[in-house]
Amino acid sequence: MFVAKKHISKLIIVILTIISVNSIAKAQADKIEGLWYNDIKSAKVLITRDANGKFYGKVVWLKEPLKNGKPKVDELNTDEKLRTRPRLGLPVLADFVKDGDDKYVDGTIYDPNNGKTYSCKMTYKGKTLDIRGYIGISLFGRTTTWSRAE
Repeated sequence: MFVAKKHISKLIIVILTIISVNSIAKAQADKIEGLWYNDIKSAKVLITRDANGKFYGKVVWLKEPLKNGKPKVDELNTDEKLRTRPRLGLPVLADFVKDGDDKYVDGTIYDPNNGKTYSCKMTYKGKTLDIRGYIGISLFGRTTTWSRAE
């Protein structure tokens, strides 16, 4: 009987340790990490923080993943060598640095609809994320609003 109680106590300690480590890991995730719909809900982008502390995003879902019965590719890329890469899994956000509580700066956004890369900054607003792509200074740009994908 004493041996069983000892094992149960150890089991409870292991379970509590696992729960607390899992809670700490979740608490360390940044608020922009996760799935986001683009402004027209034609794609979902997964935003993650890399080991270097910067944030990146890649396309993980497309509303229309096929074109002429084949997976869509990055056909408009200015670099001809990249035109055959699939749109699914395509990196579209790169190198964002957190600046304060809700701002992410110094990144780039790639637009597969025209094959161009723009300077970009993001502002977290709860269930939405304002994405501002621009050339030169942010005054000359366009903002779209992405929404959290549940």
